[in-house]
Parts: sequence; structure tokens; C-alpha cells
Amino acid sequence: MNAIPAATSWHERARTLSFRTQAFIDGRYLAAASGATFDTINPATGKLLARVAAGDEEDINRAVGSARAAFRQGAWANFAPAKRKKILLRFADAILKHTEELALLETLDMGKPISDSLKIDIPGAATGARALALITREPMGVVGAIVPWNYPLLMAAWKIAPILAAGNSLVLKPSEKSPLTALRVAELAVEAGVPAGVLNVVPGFGQTAGKALALHMDVDCIAFTGSTATGRMIMQYAGQSNLKRVSLECGGKSPNIVLADYPDLDKAASAAADAIFSNQGEMCSAGSRLLLQEGIKEAVLEKVQALSAKRQPGDPLDPATQLGAIVDETQMKRVLGYIEAGRRDGASVRVGGRRVREDSGGYFIEPTVFEGVRPAMAIAREEIFGPVLSAITFRTVDEAIEIANDVIYGLAAAVWTRDVTTAHRVARALRAGTVYVNCYDADDLTVPFGGFKQSGMGRDKSLHALEKYTELKTTWIDLS
Repeated sequence: MNAIPAATSWHERARTLSFRTQAFIDGRYLAAASGATFDTINPATGKLLARVAAGDEEDINRAVGSARAAFRQGAWANFAPAKRKKILLRFADAILKHTEELALLETLDMGKPISDSLKIDIPGAATGARALALITREPMGVVGAIVPWNYPLLMAAWKIAPILAAGNSLVLKPSEKSPLTALRVAELAVEAGVPAGVLNVVPGFGQTAGKALALHMDVDCIAFTGSTATGRMIMQYAGQSNLKRVSLECGGKSPNIVLADYPDLDKAASAAADAIFSNQGEMCSAGSRLLLQEGIKEAVLEKVQALSAKRQPGDPLDPATQLGAIVDETQMKRVLGYIEAGRRDGASVRVGGRRVREDSGGYFIEPTVFEGVRPAMAIAREEIFGPVLSAITFRTVDEAIEIANDVIYGLAAAVWTRDVTTAHRVARALRAGTVYVNCYDADDLTVPFGGFKQSGMGRDKSLHALEKYTELKTTWIDLS
């Protein structure tokens, strides 16, 4: 860079400098909707620099709407990475070409020396420093993990393995509804050579033990799998305590879309039944919404109905049983409550819908299929966590995508089609952490699992899980 001009020159430039003072929304400058402004002051003189648009909720709504529309249209999101790179490099060049203007704005606005603005801030905004540094991952320290009752050991293992592999210590709180395997596994860990204190298991209730763990000032990270409502509370507790890192795998209302061109409806129906009736439907990734294109609805539902007849609840200790008991009376009443809500809202129970095996004293519900379900109904929007399937019909592929995405969740989704172009288009459009094509619930420990939207943040399984339980450290080395 050439020699920096003298102070006199900068004062002269400042007098002729123009300021952008309006909000920038949807590609253009706009006054605040209210017309309000606020003063920005030159800290070197105490005098007014400019009056800037004072945006409020209406302006934020306009900007968010613009950003969401741009994302949905895909003009930027669907660019190839190389094209985005090319544009961003042009953006960086534009910043550098306006270095003096931007540096002067920085200095006038917040008082830093013009030499710093010219040499550090503006170039740094456009390009990275040419320097040597080492980047390492280190264990975070103490991680708290709260796991659900539906897959007690499996969900615990998804936390235990990466947490310990990264070198952390762990406090695990299993669900009070299914704590026994976690308590036994802790003993096995010590027997295998894990030092005492590295893996701790504390059974208890969410409102006591879970809350205490999430609020603890000496816990560096909290990992949670469970409902979205509880996930919100976990985030609040982290903020109320020590800003511990949070990872969440929360609820789901996963759409399973079957297009009329898919040739093997027996396979699609079998997968649809498995997706909702396996594990009594007590799965966050359950395919609880079956979206059927007009023309195949009756054929698919007939097959699902026939399959449900073969999956009647039975003794969980009988190896022939395919549908066991609901975890407890509270959850059973919750599921039955949703079934009643579906009836009240006008959906039709095609099969099931009742509590059975009451003479056993246990909590059993028939596999249940609703038809005539509208997307606005509670049974089509809220997580039931039981063997209850909501069948929804649609006309076009675009309508199916709109229905599929129109919930707060985004954990999993599926599409069945024989057209590879349609498969790719729909898979890209579905807002879900996992999309299955012509299958459902494919799984492997090497593949990440987690969701979009209110289904959580972060990923379990795969190498990506290690990212949640490590800190990045940068070490600069002076080689001079």
C-alpha cells in the first residue's frame, strides 16, 4: 500500500464523504417503516455524523421475509460452490478497491486510528492473513448427556462413544423411565479400564437431576436427545449458567412421500408400516405422515392396513411379538389423546385406535391409521410418539414438498419415485437432516444423524459427532 496521506488530507475527504443511512433490504436502500432515525456521533469530535434509519420489528420482518424468499428461490443456495466462490472473491476485490472510503467510514464512526482502518480492518475483511498457525482439537472437559427412554442403551452409546473418544469426562442422566442398562454399562466401562470418574451415571427426573446438570457451572457441554419442548429448556439453562455448549437431537414429524410413478407399492407400504409401527412408533424419526399421491392412496392404505393386522400388540418377551407396550401410562394416555383429537378434527380411523390387552395390566395400543387427514390437524403437525399414522393425499410433487416442509420439525423425510431427476429435486427441497429415497430408516454409525429447524442442532454418529465434544485451539508460532 502507498504511504498514508496526512491528516489534513483525511479531514478534507471526510468533509465530502457521503453516508448510506437507510436500511438495505431486498437489494435496495429503504427508510425505516416508521420513519424513525437515530444519531450516529463522531467520537473524536462529539458531533453528529449522520441520522441513520432506526429499524424496528416491521423492518426486521421485511428483511427476514426477503432473506427467506431468496433462499426458497434458490438463486444463491443452488449455485455451484465454485460459482459462489467466484462471486465472493469479486466481493472481496470490491472491498479492497474501496479501502480508503471504508477506512474513513470506520474511523469517523468509531474513532479508531485511520492507519489501523487502512492496514488492518479493511484488508482483514477481504482477505486472510498470510501466516503459519497450528489448529488442534482438544477435549472440552466435563460433558453432561441426557438421553431418552425409547432406545435407552443405543441413544446412550451415541453420546458415550464420541464424548469419551475425544478425551472428555461424562455425566450421563438416563430417562427415569428406562435407566437400567445405562447403570449396568457404567460398571462394564470401569471393568474394561475406563478410569473411575470418567463415566458417571445419575438416574433421576428431568426437573431435578436433568435441570441440575444443565445448569451446573462446572459442566462444559450439555448433549440432549428428547422432545423439542425440553430442548428449549436445556438451551435456557445453558444460557442461565455458564453458556455451556449445547447439542440437541429433538422431535420429528417426518413425511414419507409416495409418488404415483413408484412401481413397487408393496415395498413402499411395507416400509411405511415399519416406519411408524417399529418400536411402537416411539421414534423421533418415525414416518408418522404418509403423503400419498392421488390415484394410489387406496392401494397403499389397503396394504398398510393388511400389514398392521399382522403387528398386533403382544407380550414383549415373546420372540414373535412385533409391537410391544407403550413405555408407561402417561405416554399411553398422551397417544390415546391424540387419537381422540384426530377423530374430533374430522379424520377417519381406518384401522386401530384403541387400547388393548388391558387384562395384562400393561399399556398397549393397536397400530392406528388415520385417513382424510388435513395438514392443519394436530395429528399431522405434532409429535405423537406412538403407533399412529396420518395419511395425507396430494396432487403434485410441489404440493407434496410444501406439505412436507410445513411443520416445525426437520429430522427425517422420504420420497418414493422411479424418476431419478424427481428423486434428486425432492430430496434437495425437503428440509430434513436425513432424506431417504426409495427406502426408510437406512442407518449406519459412520453416517451423521440429526435435524433441521426445531429438530435440533449438531449431529450424532460419524466423525461429525466428535466436533460437538471438542474445542478448537489455534496456536500461532513466531518462526523469525
